[in-house]
Amino acid sequence: MDKKQSLHTHIKNELLSRIKNSTFQKGEKIPTELELCKEFDVSRTTVRAALNQLTLEGYLERVQGRGTFVADKKVSQTLSQTVKRYIDQIEVQGKIAEIILINLSVIPATTSLQAALNVPLNDPIQKIERVRKANNSPTQYEISYIPWNVAPGITKEQAETSLYKALKNDFHVSIAKTTEHIEIALSDETTSYYLNSEIGLPCFYIETVADNNDGDKIEYSQSYFRGDKTNFVIERYYPDKDEE
Repeated sequence: MDKKQSLHTHIKNELLSRIKNSTFQKGEKIPTELELCKEFDVSRTTVRAALNQLTLEGYLERVQGRGTFVADKKVSQTLSQTVKRYIDQIEVQGKIAEIILINLSVIPATTSLQAALNVPLNDPIQKIERVRKANNSPTQYEISYIPWNVAPGITKEQAETSLYKALKNDFHVSIAKTTEHIEIALSDETTSYYLNSEIGLPCFYIETVADNNDGDKIEYSQSYFRGDKTNFVIERYYPDKDEE
């Protein structure tokens, strides 16, 4: 064990390694706290701290009266340049993807939307609230804002498939670039309700602004991803020629 590691961190990392290398299979019940205490020669408090952290991070699930089990694998989504839809990304992982429209309305542009979308104050903006699911479990709550003059009259059907595909095919609007800002946020009452989680759950929070080829703002969105059910893949491509 690394001398700089605490005991519970060492145990957490060892158990996580067993989960990732499939020593512990999905849905398998792991050893009891007492058994882990004996294996690692530590107190129950130390074992419990390790299990709590793995549960919070979404690798374990505790079932009252039954024990602690290995959770399903997290949904993996790419943040690299990709044309794959959410449904395509999820289905390739063997999961059933679903997008559910919560609200579709038209609101006047506020000062924050005016700044994000570069539109006049009070201009009509389509507000689209959606929940994305994998295997019927919510993974993402998203609020998208699209100016009315960009794509007037977005429908429920378009919102529940792919907004970007609908923009391109139905409104002849192509997305050329997206700028994403990522940080950690704790779920509040609204977010936890739609994500079916406890209030205060750590979430990935991503703000996205989409531009067309002319640099016009096409969409602004705010997305909350369950931190215990989602991870992200980032691919970077580097030129062969050394940069000066």
